[in-house]
Amino acid sequence: MKYIISHDMGTSSVKAVLVDFNGKIVASCSADYPTYYPHPAWVEQNPDEYWTGVCQATQGLLQKTGVDKKDIKGMVFATQAMGIIPMSEDGKTLYNNISWVDGRAEKQAQSIMKRLGGKRFFTLLAGTPIMGKDVIAKLIWLKEERNGIYKNTKYFLDVNGFLKYKCTGKMVSELSGASSYGLDLKKKEFLSVLGLTGLDIKKLPPLVKSTDIVGGLTENAAKELGLEPETPVFGGCDDVQSACVGSGQTQDGEIHIYLGTSAWVCASSKTETKFKRGAAAIQSADPEMSLIVGITEAAGSNIDWVIKQFFSKEKKELGNKIYQYMYEQIENIPPGCQHLICTPWMLGERCPVSTTTTRATLFNINPEHTREHFLKAVYEGIGYNLKWILENFHEDYKLDCDKFTIIGGGAQNQSWMQIISDITGVEFSVTAEPRNAGALGGAIIALIGLGEIKSFSEAKKFVKMDKTYSPNPKNREIYDKLFADYKNIYYSLRKTYKKANKQRFEGVQQ
Repeated sequence: MKYIISHDMGTSSVKAVLVDFNGKIVASCSADYPTYYPHPAWVEQNPDEYWTGVCQATQGLLQKTGVDKKDIKGMVFATQAMGIIPMSEDGKTLYNNISWVDGRAEKQAQSIMKRLGGKRFFTLLAGTPIMGKDVIAKLIWLKEERNGIYKNTKYFLDVNGFLKYKCTGKMVSELSGASSYGLDLKKKEFLSVLGLTGLDIKKLPPLVKSTDIVGGLTENAAKELGLEPETPVFGGCDDVQSACVGSGQTQDGEIHIYLGTSAWVCASSKTETKFKRGAAAIQSADPEMSLIVGITEAAGSNIDWVIKQFFSKEKKELGNKIYQYMYEQIENIPPGCQHLICTPWMLGERCPVSTTTTRATLFNINPEHTREHFLKAVYEGIGYNLKWILENFHEDYKLDCDKFTIIGGGAQNQSWMQIISDITGVEFSVTAEPRNAGALGGAIIALIGLGEIKSFSEAKKFVKMDKTYSPNPKNREIYDKLFADYKNIYYSLRKTYKKANKQRFEGVQQ
């Protein structure tokens, strides 16, 4: 039997997944890495700890399965997006990865828009204003605040590019990852306008496709991973793009929702290239397609925070069974949590609203509310956010949002799935391997690169559906009312959030 090892690089861990040439997921092995918060709104990770995790997970996978390393015919990475890792010419990492949720560069974002005609003109030009979490703003932050590092940078790599470099010794950027920096979706090259921001475009690496073989494993990388030298390493892609392939929703107008540490709504499109109301038009793993993506920055991470703060005793007793316990607890709470609303904006938000300064809010507490009400309100709040994104997609892109597929670890929570169906009013399906959709998508990309699969349209044959959820019409009235209230919370408080946090979240410029 022949296999692909597909690495799903998330916000907090890497999962190495063994996939055979028929698309069957044989086994997986994970390794964690930490996140660092050196200042308010700063979120960093050590790239070397990514590589350590990849090596540990790969070796663990081989030991777990007993598969002969000669039967591994390819490696591919599907990674968290928007990473910024400055690399020197001799291959040294010069700074921690500035993570996709980092919001340090609001000052630079405002300065860029002012330089290019002001916020209103920039929004008309680009479709959305940029914010302190955007890659270009953070690159200019490095230029202004860490100029020595900026000058010594040969190339800025994202997480995928860094890992491909560790494997092959080659510094490149795959097209979908390049979308985070600024890619012309028609010409398939970095946007020339990036130079007007003050960025030296020569510091952006050569571009490759997701299905390209970037190179073979070097002797040193093969030794650290426990694999054969010259094992092909593919271009791979960012996590949204790989999840799209792994969901099977790769054709024009098809939609999937991902629920993990973060969440997103993603639609495949042949024609759309505009950014609108926080939704990004980015390159698909398929070079012929674009994706419209609305990202909710904190989803499962909010659930984990609630567990840590309010259910730590149960977590200690139940271990991983804590999530099943959570599902049972929220089943006993009525829809709408007696008009308690929780907005999930722990880390600010990208979509349906773009804001660096907004934070989560628990609204309308009364003496009857318990920690279980709070927990369910968090699940519902994420559901409201997803509905708002779908609503915008329908208005802005004329997409039919009455059909979609859900993937990700959150899809295993049946209570949450019913909540989302009730809030959105949509019947949807969950895949049979929701947690491994991204890894499966990466493996499909590698199989296309090897010529084992003809095209991305064949992805569907590898994806099986497990369960379908239908909305309960009895809950429609309460959820429609609270959804309207949910949006009003943001509109009523956005100026207050900004006043409270703008200066604080600019960080310590040192």
